Amino acid sequence: MKKFLLALTMLLAAPASADVLPLRAQAVVVNQLLAERFDQLLPDMMAQAGIDMWVLVSREYNEDPVLKTMLPAEWLNARRRTILVFYRDAASGKVERLAVARYDVGASIKQSWDKKKFPNQWDALADIVKTRNPRKIGLNTSATFGHADGIDHTDYNELLAALPAALKSRVVSAEPLAVRWLETRTEREMQIYPQMVNATHKVIEEGFSERVITPGVTTTEDVVWWFRQKIRDLGYDTWFHPSVEIQRQDKERANPDVIIPGDLLHVDIGITYLRLNTDIQQHVYVLKPGETAAPAALQEAFAGANRVQDILLSQFQAGRSGNAMLAAALQQARAEGLRPTIYSHPIGYHGHAAGPAIGMWDAQTGVPGSGDDLLRPRTAYSIELSNTAEIPGCREPVNIMLEEDAYFDASGVRYINGRQKQLLLLPRPSPSVE
Repeated sequence: MKKFLLALTMLLAAPASADVLPLRAQAVVVNQLLAERFDQLLPDMMAQAGIDMWVLVSREYNEDPVLKTMLPAEWLNARRRTILVFYRDAASGKVERLAVARYDVGASIKQSWDKKKFPNQWDALADIVKTRNPRKIGLNTSATFGHADGIDHTDYNELLAALPAALKSRVVSAEPLAVRWLETRTEREMQIYPQMVNATHKVIEEGFSERVITPGVTTTEDVVWWFRQKIRDLGYDTWFHPSVEIQRQDKERANPDVIIPGDLLHVDIGITYLRLNTDIQQHVYVLKPGETAAPAALQEAFAGANRVQDILLSQFQAGRSGNAMLAAALQQARAEGLRPTIYSHPIGYHGHAAGPAIGMWDAQTGVPGSGDDLLRPRTAYSIELSNTAEIPGCREPVNIMLEEDAYFDASGVRYINGRQKQLLLLPRPSPSVE
């Protein structure tokens, strides 16, 4: 614990430009966070889901998305076939953590396979199940969430073949448990998250500056690869390739990918650090000669997108489905004269994470399955949406696409590290000199 606190103190005290821990210190943090999740979250999650035994199975390089989040920092993959068993004793509420594997799986899950007694790995698992006699055996199968559908066809068939008939009937989908495990954030994770979102904001600010962009010379692809390289140079990783797009009044101008004055640039970018992810979209306006601000109509369109954000966040209430929040937010925004599209999603262990989907860009009437899932506290979301507006002099409407990460708990919903409230400008206006 002392090592963890030291590493976390270093992380939180460091400035955003130097807040990435060395790999060894990162491993300390990851392993301590994982142990905390096993101790503090898993027992209640299993009780809530009504599953008293959770079995996860993966073979090397074909890892279940949930199991991969449970591996220690030193394990980059499962080893041979790795089987994890979590058994919650109803009387004590305590969870036994077992690895039917050749090794301990980190410090939290102990190796529990006696190969002399059970040369066959499935027989060893079957003995553990029979001995504990669970009422419900959860396996990671799901038609709705790919994150919770991690057991492969071969392992599923072999596992069922190893169980006595009386136990096979107790096998259920572990989807509700898997989703809770993936979506729920701990207090310490939420101490780390603001640093990550802040770092993402700072990377965007630098990438959309004169240090990177020379109008008339720099292309969008130049900026995309600058973002990708900068993220790597800072010591982060990224879970998707960034994108940079131009909206401009004159579409017929030569060199459509070269950034010029009057362009509205949009970036979609996210970083990965300590197994968590960010997902951010912002805009910058490239000033024309003589301009000191973006056109008023463009600023008004941006304010409209901010208003759609406000409307969506006002719909966050525990127990509401993603589809219900989507419908209510769209109705209110349209009633205010806005032209919204909402496609927000959970974020955490994955960029597009498990939990209630709040629209998709091509599903504005609701998302079957994941959109029916309910909002639960201690969960994080990318508030991703757009507002379309007509701009005088532009042949096509302008689409303001924003995305900021937010956290929902018992006190309500809040942005993890603020949001973009006005357009960035390139070049940055010089402060006035008295």
